[in-house]
Amino acid sequence: MTTSIPESARDDRAAVDKAISLLVAFGDQASTGVGVSELARRTQLSKSTAFRVLAMLERNGVVERVGTGYRLGARLHQLGHTVYSPERERVRDLLLPFLTDLYDTTRHTVHLAALHGTDVVYLAKLYGHRTVPAPSRIGGRLPAHCTAVGKVLLAYHSHTATQVLTAPQRAITPHTIIAPSRLTGELTTIRHSGVAHDNQESRLGLSCIAAPIFNGRGRAVAALSVAGPHGHLDARRLETPLRQICASASNALGRAQLPRTA
Repeated sequence: MTTSIPESARDDRAAVDKAISLLVAFGDQASTGVGVSELARRTQLSKSTAFRVLAMLERNGVVERVGTGYRLGARLHQLGHTVYSPERERVRDLLLPFLTDLYDTTRHTVHLAALHGTDVVYLAKLYGHRTVPAPSRIGGRLPAHCTAVGKVLLAYHSHTATQVLTAPQRAITPHTIIAPSRLTGELTTIRHSGVAHDNQESRLGLSCIAAPIFNGRGRAVAALSVAGPHGHLDARRLETPLRQICASASNALGRAQLPRTA
C-alpha cells in the first residue's frame, strides 16, 4: 500500500516545481511508463495532484499515456534536441567514421564527446567486447572535470577551465580531482602531452584515455576516448592509435569548413 503526504503540506510548491518533479521521477522508466500512484509516491505528491499535473503535461505533449500509466512524450524529446546546435550534429556526423575506426582498432568501448558549458555531452558511443559499467550514455552529460574527454577539452578551453577551477566541484568517486591546484596541474600536463586520463574518477573500476579533435581554426571542438576496466586498459599501447585517429579527424574537420560557431 502506497501513501502520500497530505496536500496541505505542499501548498507552497508552485505548479512548475510539481511538474518538473514528476518529469524527473520517471528515471529509467521514462520510455516504458510509470503509474500515477508510483509517480505520486516518488514526488511526495498526493495522487490527485499528480494526476492533475500529469493531465496538464499530457495536453502539452510533454508526457503521454501508456496503458494505465504515463511516459515522457515526443515534445519533450524534441525540446531536448534543440539544446544542441545544428553545427554540433554536423560535427558528430563527420566524426562518426573516426569513432568507428577507433573501435575497430581497439575493440574497447569508445566515446565521441564535446563540451556543453562546464559539462561534457556524449554525442556517440560504441560498446567494446569487455564492457564495464560506465556513467556515459548518448545525449547524457557529466561534469567535465571528472572525465578524460572533459579534461582534455578543458585543457584547450581556458575560459571554461577558469569557470571550473573557480567554483566548487563535486567528487564523483574518491579518485575525482577537485582541488583547484591539482586540477590546474592536470590540465597543464594534458596540454603538454595531448592526452588525458580518467583513473576511476567518473566511476570506480573504469579507466579512460582521451585526445582532442581540432577544427580548421585550431579550436578543440570534440574528443575521442577509449574506456575499459581499470587495471586492464593498456593506455600506453592505445595512445598512438588514438592520437593518429584524432589527427585524421582533425584534418577532416579542417577540410569540411564548418561554420565559425562549430
